[in-house]
Amino acid sequence: MTGMPGRQNVSLQKGTPPRLREKPTATLRRLGRYLLRFKGLLAGAAILTLVSNLLALVAPSLSGKAIDAISPGAGKVDFPQVFLFCGLMGGFYLVSSLLSYLLSILMIRLSRQVSYQMRRDLFNRLADLPVSYFDRHQTGDILSKISYDIDTVNTSLSNDLLQICTSMITVIGSFIMMARISPLLLPIFLVTVPISIFLTRYRSRRVRPLYSIRSAKLGELNGYTEESISGHKTIKAYHQEATMENRFAQRNEEAVSAYYRAEYYGAANGPMVNFINNLSLSLISVLGALLFIGGRLSLGDVSAFIIYSRRFSGPINEMANIISELQSALAAAERVFRTMDEKPEPADVPGALPLPHKEGRVEMSHIRFGYLPEQEIIHDLSLEAPAGSLTAIVGHTGAGKTTLINLLMRFYDPQGGVISIDGHDIQQVTRKSLRLSYAMVLQDTWLFSGTIRDNIAYGRPDATMEEVVKAAKAARIHNYIMALPQGYDTLITEDGINISQGQKQLMTIARAMLLDANMLILDEATSNVDTRTEQQIQSAMRQLMKDKTCFVIAHRLSTIQNADNILVVDGGDIVEQGTHAQLMAKGGIYAGLYQSQFQ
Repeated sequence: MTGMPGRQNVSLQKGTPPRLREKPTATLRRLGRYLLRFKGLLAGAAILTLVSNLLALVAPSLSGKAIDAISPGAGKVDFPQVFLFCGLMGGFYLVSSLLSYLLSILMIRLSRQVSYQMRRDLFNRLADLPVSYFDRHQTGDILSKISYDIDTVNTSLSNDLLQICTSMITVIGSFIMMARISPLLLPIFLVTVPISIFLTRYRSRRVRPLYSIRSAKLGELNGYTEESISGHKTIKAYHQEATMENRFAQRNEEAVSAYYRAEYYGAANGPMVNFINNLSLSLISVLGALLFIGGRLSLGDVSAFIIYSRRFSGPINEMANIISELQSALAAAERVFRTMDEKPEPADVPGALPLPHKEGRVEMSHIRFGYLPEQEIIHDLSLEAPAGSLTAIVGHTGAGKTTLINLLMRFYDPQGGVISIDGHDIQQVTRKSLRLSYAMVLQDTWLFSGTIRDNIAYGRPDATMEEVVKAAKAARIHNYIMALPQGYDTLITEDGINISQGQKQLMTIARAMLLDANMLILDEATSNVDTRTEQQIQSAMRQLMKDKTCFVIAHRLSTIQNADNILVVDGGDIVEQGTHAQLMAKGGIYAGLYQSQFQ
């Protein structure tokens, strides 16, 4: 925003205390609470996982029985037994596969519900955050959290969570079956499994910060991309395509490098654990052969044990392979939860009452304010705007004009002094009633996808068509609207990109006119309207906003010559005030600004 001396995103970020990174267990617990919101789906998934894996675990024992039904030395084969066990084995595998398919569908639905709820909670939290949060963070980075990060969590829930649950059941079941077949072979796993677990935990601790860096770099890249696309016309106008491409290339290189480092070091987990598992399989084969020769195990038992050992070690290897994806999901979830943990806009003080809609007399008394505590930009400011008056605020860029508006609307609270409306301290009334007392039109217009009528009636959805038309006529936009094929029912695209900037401003001015508010704030609201139309709007607004208090921030001083009071702001203080004639006669800062525009 303009009019904020010394206020930059970098400074604000430096003044913000660093957020501590959550432990993985804390992030997992918070994700678990989201899963528990859908207990029915979760219970169904648990049952399907258990039954599907138990059926799959029975099949190797049937394979061993089928092998034992063959006597190679005697040349005898019990074909009925072989066919029976093979048939049962095939049936179990078939049913297990069908249940696994149903489980996948169920997990997709569960992850969709969780991601929907997370995205909704995050958006609701963003709606509750103060303006200062959005001043400190790039829009693209916020969008990255609500889209990319939550999608990453969604993918992990639908794939990785299912894989981990399946692996746990398979590992436990395989261990029990191996213990039943031959306890003598189990000690091999007492060596290999701890090594796999230790290695996986060690690597995870080293890799997890890399995924946090990757998510942050991707957020920064999205933020820069969003800024570049929004300012595409400006880039073209100043022929800065090469400069922007070089800056993008630098940020892209940082993001790609962060992505590569995370994936590179994360990819090493799987092969290392796989080597240890293959080593355990080799030891089992050798020891199992010795037990078979010694008559301690049948050939079928050796075969079944080897299959179960693969079932036992395979999930451990798979968990090591998906650990990188899980780390990525945890890093993304941590970014989302960190935003959810941001402090919302402070609640109204106890006993706060709605602001009575009376005169609209605004007073500021000895206001001190700084966007950062150590950088005070308004030192001792006092002003009075009588009810029904037009107060204009002028000054050089960065003088503090928009800061006054932020304080009036309680987007920020001063560190000292009192702001009152009709004698009521605005910190003692509800924010909702305060902000509804103002109609506000900013230099940066905002329209949403919908009809023209809906956009004009945004502040008053219950407004009648006659009231909407009256406001549009007062804003000198009615004739343009009626020239459109569908009139007020014409759909405009997102942010109104299919209409001109001037027409967008006229619509937002009509929206402000329609709002039944005591006071009006115009922040460079007519900067994109030609001078003749601007004069017509000023005249119409004076009639429509009669007996209402108006604040106007203007750079084009020709539009505020009829203001009841002109405040000249410099360095966060009011250095001059009076009517146009009085200030011109004084020959001070205002006179210099006015003459510089008309020389």
